[in-house]
Amino acid sequence: MDNVIKKTIGPGEDLKSAVRQAVDGLGGFEGFIKQGEKVLIKPNFNTADPFPASSDPAFIRAVIELVLGLGAGEVIVGDSSTMSQNTRKNMEKLGIFELEKISLAVKVISFDEGKWIKKAIPDGRYLKSVSVPEILDKVDKVIFLPCLKTHSIAKFTGALKLGVGLMKPMERMMLHAKNTEEKIAEMNLVFKPDLIIMDGRKCFITKGPMNGEMREPNIILAATSRIAIDEEAVKIIKSYPGNDLAAIEVGEIPQIKHAKLLSIT
Repeated sequence: MDNVIKKTIGPGEDLKSAVRQAVDGLGGFEGFIKQGEKVLIKPNFNTADPFPASSDPAFIRAVIELVLGLGAGEVIVGDSSTMSQNTRKNMEKLGIFELEKISLAVKVISFDEGKWIKKAIPDGRYLKSVSVPEILDKVDKVIFLPCLKTHSIAKFTGALKLGVGLMKPMERMMLHAKNTEEKIAEMNLVFKPDLIIMDGRKCFITKGPMNGEMREPNIILAATSRIAIDEEAVKIIKSYPGNDLAAIEVGEIPQIKHAKLLSIT
């Protein structure tokens, strides 16, 4: 299903309600989460810079509460920051561990402190294998919560790029050495989120991922396709004058173009 639902959130509108309405366009959270399931929520904590550089804790809270409301047995919030930074410290600075107070069923983890499993990428041209957190094989559902922003190296960071936080930090050195965008696409072959909810209330239209010229689209996007939601997100950025993506067509952004060649959904 390549549908992308776009929900405009107005001034003072309840965030949790807006997230619910966005996912309702895909059939509702009940179509993704079943009673007793273990759910991994993957936000963006590349650094501890404020939203939209990093995920807004209030947005994560809204998703957690909606998932728990459907009877999820456990909700795990996990990520791994850029390799030069400490994930736990970034999470502490952003107040992410406060989310554990929502319920005993909520746990916040740094992937850096767990085990990594090496996965082969049979169709990889630029990347033959990738090590991902062991927790990926121990959960029932995965929800991606990307931000909306440009990226100084990868041009754009959304659902596809969010997967880099699932790569063992030391392996990211080679990722950034050459053909970075194609490697981003290829690593997405070894996992697939069940649901993607993008927080597009604010975005960077230049630079990124830690800072840039900011705009406020006030949009929440929901989809099951990484390519589809990234294409819509790029269109939003391109709609603002002075954006860094003006000279390139949506389908020509290398990570999106390569992901299509690989039939990633």
